[in-house]
Amino acid sequence: MKNKKSPNGSAKQPDINLRIASRVRELRALRGASLDALTAQCGVSKSMISLIERGEASPTAATLEKLAAGLGVSMAALFGPDDAAAELEPLSRRSDQLIWKDPESGYMRRALTPPNWPTPIQIVEVHLPAGARVTYESGARKPAQEQQVWVMQGKIEVTLGDQLFSLRSGDCLAMRLDRPLVYANPTTRAAEYIVAICDPAPIQLIQARTTT
Repeated sequence: MKNKKSPNGSAKQPDINLRIASRVRELRALRGASLDALTAQCGVSKSMISLIERGEASPTAATLEKLAAGLGVSMAALFGPDDAAAELEPLSRRSDQLIWKDPESGYMRRALTPPNWPTPIQIVEVHLPAGARVTYESGARKPAQEQQVWVMQGKIEVTLGDQLFSLRSGDCLAMRLDRPLVYANPTTRAAEYIVAICDPAPIQLIQARTTT
């Protein structure tokens, strides 16, 4: 299902908190995890998870990453379509791509991958404001997840565990998400980069929907 158009002709963004809520509920049901079990796995309080699942919270990137790790998926998987009847669509138009802004750091992500397409590859475009820092505290994920970061503009610092990588425009870094991860922009100008993630969760969700 495509996003409705606003009066000026651009795509109207859906209520992102409700989309995240639907996705978290669906993933938790797919994993057969109770609220207590998910809290134990990810370190996010039961009350916060409940608020998120009702669409009554605006979670930060750090909180969403903890939830995703507890559910065994990438954070990108939490922004998939909330419409189980959505048609398979291999094309993602720029005007239809979902945009989300982290309320804590101001970092902005745009989901580039067609949202209901059965692929393990998730591609995200990120805008990291000057001086911003985003910390993902989760360590190893099951199943293991791989990602690559390609800087389009500016400079960022990526800290994976105790390793620090300084990336400039054109640089690409490959990593396995098995340690805490920090993205930082140490400059006075915004940075833009692409993140490509390998995550089987979208395929699992689509398969689960077609068998129920």
